[in-house]
Amino acid sequence: MSVESKKPREACCSKLKLFLASLAFVYFAKAFGGAYMKSSITQIERRFDIPSSLIGVIDGSFEMGNLLVIAFVSYFGAKLHRPRLIGIGCLIMSVGCFLIALPHFFQGPYKYETSVSHSTAFNSSESALPCHSNHSLTDADETPDLEARSACEKAAGSSMWIYVFLGNMLRGIGETPIMPLGVSYLDDFSREENTPFYLACIHTVGILGPMFGFMLGSLLAKIYVDIGSVDLETITINHKDSRWVGAWWLGFIVTGTVILLSSIPFWFLPKSLPKQGQEESQSKSTELATVAEQENFLQEENQDEEKEKPVTFQELAKDFVPSLRRLFRNSIFTLMILTYLVAVNGFIGMITFKPKYLEQIYGQSASKAIFLIGILNLPAVALGIITGGFVLKRFKLGVIGAARVSITASFGSFCLLAVQGFIHCDNAEVGGISVSYQGAPQVSYNPQALLSECNMGCSCSMKHWDPVCAYNGITYASPCLAGCQTSTGTGREMVFHNCTCVGEMMTPGINSSAVLGQCPRKSDCDRIFKFYMALSVVGSFISACGGTPGYIVLLRSIQQDLKSLALGMQTLIVRTLGGIPPPIYFGALIDRTCLKWGTKQCGGRGACRLYDANAFRMTFMGLVTGLYFLSNTLWAGLYVKIVKRQKKLALRNQAKENALEGNDVGNGHANINIAKNKDDTDKESTI
Repeated sequence: MSVESKKPREACCSKLKLFLASLAFVYFAKAFGGAYMKSSITQIERRFDIPSSLIGVIDGSFEMGNLLVIAFVSYFGAKLHRPRLIGIGCLIMSVGCFLIALPHFFQGPYKYETSVSHSTAFNSSESALPCHSNHSLTDADETPDLEARSACEKAAGSSMWIYVFLGNMLRGIGETPIMPLGVSYLDDFSREENTPFYLACIHTVGILGPMFGFMLGSLLAKIYVDIGSVDLETITINHKDSRWVGAWWLGFIVTGTVILLSSIPFWFLPKSLPKQGQEESQSKSTELATVAEQENFLQEENQDEEKEKPVTFQELAKDFVPSLRRLFRNSIFTLMILTYLVAVNGFIGMITFKPKYLEQIYGQSASKAIFLIGILNLPAVALGIITGGFVLKRFKLGVIGAARVSITASFGSFCLLAVQGFIHCDNAEVGGISVSYQGAPQVSYNPQALLSECNMGCSCSMKHWDPVCAYNGITYASPCLAGCQTSTGTGREMVFHNCTCVGEMMTPGINSSAVLGQCPRKSDCDRIFKFYMALSVVGSFISACGGTPGYIVLLRSIQQDLKSLALGMQTLIVRTLGGIPPPIYFGALIDRTCLKWGTKQCGGRGACRLYDANAFRMTFMGLVTGLYFLSNTLWAGLYVKIVKRQKKLALRNQAKENALEGNDVGNGHANINIAKNKDDTDKESTI
């Protein structure tokens, strides 16, 4: 019997471990897809020629999907088959990824704005004399009437970003059950002291997802969007150009497939498991039972499950509002939600536009910026999460100890973040935009500043962004605006000669030629960038150390029966107000710092090509630092409340113990009197 009693224990343990491994893989898969989406933001923005504010709306559609279903999934899901709901969610996420990739197959080839190569976009032919070509026709073509523009946009498929919006929303709907149902299922059936370590393991495996997502994004950002369908020799731009679009669509096919595979194990897991640590007592009790009795017990358990299934939603919904009321009367829970809300606003805004920040402030390519975030910042985050979980388990910290770890980590990361705002490179030197044609520093948002005496007779378009780098180290918005007279070579090897605007800044006889592409930043910018990245990595590690402790504070501050609902409401509120607005208002404010807008294929304003680096930095870092400062202030108030509550609980428990001791003493005296009376009666009976 002892051998047989061990079998259910081993099976239970293996099922809990299977759930743990499956949940970790799902965390990896969803983070893989989410990180790839973040890494592709710049590519999607350029491909559909949309501003940062609109890309913020697309990015926020993920949270909109969460908003639609999370409250019901969290409440009703806790009473249904949680593993299967997670499996269904994974299928929906997978469909969303495939839908995002769909526009690529409906759109025609990508046509970037240019004035020097064969371009069907502007019906112009390649000119050997850029400065002498007449661009007045081009300017007229760039502003067609509304009817012609709408027909052009329909043919070009420029409104197909809606598919990306809807696909990302489906990703949000599918991701909904994973966190609240997965964590509550694990916490319900594992030992209390093991939960922090399990959560740390899941999040550590999960953090590998963003690493792989950003690395995949970096790889595909170097591959041209229409790879296999165009002759790459005719492409005049490279992956460092602000008009370049990588093979963004390919990554969504890869991530969708991985998420689809992650759903498989959840179809084979049970609705519930025995609590970890209770298996031993259960096995001892089953030693007294026969095999037949055990089979009957299993049949009864299955019958109970079947009886639970027909419960109507009306019956489940009866307690929904009272449960919500009980939940939000918990002041620690409410304040913690507010703290998370502010912190997530800063984090989401930062992670969404950080690749663009590295591009514009430090002159890094989109591919390199994505790669560095994936290979440096994310491993630091993984190490921080596992360190936080290990500290909790090693020192057996309670709620107050976990809160101390979390607030210390939050304050440390804020200090490093504040320092990062003062580390930057100078503006990229672009003639007529960030420097004058004579080389004097200036920042001009006025397109007329692109015209100067050196290019006045060239009839140049001020709308084109086709940058060339001159030997004087200054970038010009186009060969025409550089006053270039002749050109040699084809494709990316094209060189422009006798550029009058270049000659203005140079002594006679010096090379006044220019090549395609923007000039690299000054040499000291690389050194500054390395210092910035070092601080960023250390800050990421310190911030992540507080992640698991903060989560444990949330779990231990709510009643057992409200756990799933609390996690669901936390996700609902934080993702609704912390996930949807930040990309939009961050994007809108960043758009205000744009110095040179691109031009759409059908005319009109496209994606931004160049930002005022200083204004961008102050806007971006100012917002992030301000939000993290407010978050730290709220953490301080939260810590005070937690300490007060723990003191009250300690006093209550002490009073109960004293009362119990008093009852035990009273019962002891009563038992002695009963014994004495019994002895007396026994003596009387013997006499």
